[in-house]
Amino acid sequence: MAGEGNPQSRAQAGTRTWPVGGTRQAWGAAWPSREFVVPARLREWAKAEVGAGRLLPWFAVAFGAGIVLYFTAEREPVWWAATALAAVGAAAAVLVRRHPVGFVLALGFFAVTAGFAVATLKTALIAHPVLRFQVSGVSLAGFVELREESQKTDRFVMRVERIGGSRRMPETPQRVRLSVRRGMAPPAGAFVELKAQLDPPLQPLKPGSYDFACDLYFQRIGASGFVRGAIKIIAPPAAAGLRLRANAVVQGLRDAIDARIRSVVPGDPGAIASMLITGKRDAIAANVYNAMFVSGIGHVLSISGYHMAVVAGVVFFFLRALLALIPGVAERMPIKKWAAFAALGVTAFYLVLSGAEVATQRSFIMIAIVLIGVMLDRPILTLRTVTIAALIVLLFAPEAVVHPSFQMSFAATLALVAAYARGLPWTRAGVDTSLGARAALWGVNEIASLILASLVAGLATTPYAAYHFHRLAPYGVLANLLAMPVVSAWVMPMGLVGILAMPFGFDSECWRQMGYGIEWMDAVALWVASLPGAFGRVNAFGTGPLLLATAGLLVIGLLKTPLRWFGGLLALTAVIFAARTPVPDVLVAGDGRTFAVRGADGRLAFHHSRDTFAMREWLAADADGRDVRDRGLGAGIVCDPSACIGKLADGRLVSYVLAPDAFEEDCRRAVLIVTTREAPPHCAAMVLGRSLWRARGALALYGDGSGFTIEAARAEGFDRPWAPAALSRTAPTSTSPASRRRDATPRHENLEADD
Repeated sequence: MAGEGNPQSRAQAGTRTWPVGGTRQAWGAAWPSREFVVPARLREWAKAEVGAGRLLPWFAVAFGAGIVLYFTAEREPVWWAATALAAVGAAAAVLVRRHPVGFVLALGFFAVTAGFAVATLKTALIAHPVLRFQVSGVSLAGFVELREESQKTDRFVMRVERIGGSRRMPETPQRVRLSVRRGMAPPAGAFVELKAQLDPPLQPLKPGSYDFACDLYFQRIGASGFVRGAIKIIAPPAAAGLRLRANAVVQGLRDAIDARIRSVVPGDPGAIASMLITGKRDAIAANVYNAMFVSGIGHVLSISGYHMAVVAGVVFFFLRALLALIPGVAERMPIKKWAAFAALGVTAFYLVLSGAEVATQRSFIMIAIVLIGVMLDRPILTLRTVTIAALIVLLFAPEAVVHPSFQMSFAATLALVAAYARGLPWTRAGVDTSLGARAALWGVNEIASLILASLVAGLATTPYAAYHFHRLAPYGVLANLLAMPVVSAWVMPMGLVGILAMPFGFDSECWRQMGYGIEWMDAVALWVASLPGAFGRVNAFGTGPLLLATAGLLVIGLLKTPLRWFGGLLALTAVIFAARTPVPDVLVAGDGRTFAVRGADGRLAFHHSRDTFAMREWLAADADGRDVRDRGLGAGIVCDPSACIGKLADGRLVSYVLAPDAFEEDCRRAVLIVTTREAPPHCAAMVLGRSLWRARGALALYGDGSGFTIEAARAEGFDRPWAPAALSRTAPTSTSPASRRRDATPRHENLEADD
């Protein structure tokens, strides 16, 4: 072989071999040798991409793909069948371990089946009853496990000890989440007795939208609702468990810190300061809250990877610097490892203090792997580190793969690791020259790196923000560049010092300084949000473009040869498909009480409804900036006591029948009838009745000239633990508009990225 005497050639050749069982087989022997089958350059690139250690990240990708496959199933898989299939995959990988291509394919099959089996087993292990229909006047008694504040209401999670007052509950939920008026939530650890209205977990508001019921199921919550009347704190029938007592202690500490911060820093800055330290979300002025997300810095409102990294970095830097000042210690002791150990302990405390939400747990795992790598003298942040973190998260919380915070977190991390490995070092080129030294002195390299990092992370998370939240932040780089250095270098360090100074009574000035930094951040958010075109709205699109964009990101981030630019083609294809996604002509809510018709102006006209949550979701998915309180939302729909009539863009009529006497006329005039009543058997119009949406959930209809194509939130025969098929045969799936308003459904910060 030409170049065998060249050490570099030998090193390159080493990447083309596959070590198996003490022997080394030539990977290149498995590739077609004819030039016209696979071009020589492509063969060389492909060989380099399958070198030693290069396929480990793809194992995590295949593992995650298996979990995604689990969530696409229409019926719940049998756990032993999924486990057996994974065992077959493992056995196949062992049997073909001496065949390079066969081994890789078998290992990939095993990863997919293992992910599928892990998700199936997790669901089986946490199996619990889910409320199937709405019940009122239910008497509940149990321990309060968690209390949290939101913008309009408070809510708490109760572990139900006894339940009564309704005969319509064949299966009673073990844990429920209840909403109350602000300031009325009982303390964590209390045993309470109350009356409540309970509703089934909220199903997707439209086909393809977020599945709240699935999210609640993996939080082991079987119902939500709101309290009716007073909440009585009574003596428990038995002592609370150790975990519940620990939760009560942590909640008490959070409340004390929150009260102290609020007493020093009032208003929005105090609320945000408490949010950053304790994770307690309180009311923020609507204009500030919206501006944070429009400007692209709303991720600050949810404790996630950014906050964990800042806390760990501040502790690590200051402790290491302090130890380095002690004569002789730096020379004799591993102060870097000591600093990493201390940072790990502080971030663990921060995890507990902030409420240990799922997104925060994922962030802690990532930071912990990095800090443990420092203590073991391993590379701090590499693709291998990201891979291990992803595998750990998916192993213990497989449901995270469908959550936007997981997707955005690892997308940003992968993009940044790849950029630092290949792109960002360019900003430090020439630093050893006089010009480079002067540039470094003035912080030019750091500013350039920050700008580039913001661009990279922003681009990587754009597909997920567009898919889940139907929005873009065109000026996100500008807002992050102006605000985040202040948050990182001033706000968060002041918060840490304030926590340390609080037991001694010297914390007031720390909170005030923290408040000044937050005021700057708020000012930046409001200014950026006021810029022309600051709010980029995006029409909803399906999972196909999102998967294509994800594949493109993986190819760009994981490959090293020019083959990675094929990922750009995948991303471009995803953008084209997303832009060509058709918009629905008619939308019907899962309870049949709300519907919308697209008129000649191209915008949705809404039947009068109090279900503002569904209306808000539909408007966002339609890239429509109108407010749900806008009286013009009903323009184009005319109602009388018997029915409401809407007109499609082509002039055809859609009827929402309220009374039986409307059927005779509307069956002749309308092409589509939506009704909660039984339609006549020979109605000429297409009828959407309660049996359909009870079985299939929310509906989207697309006109095809002669009729309609129906897309449903649930496939026919869908039967999963969080949406059992019996739900459609027993009782309505609806939740009342009033309960939706009171039940604090997942907010933006609950779904944000762990960036």
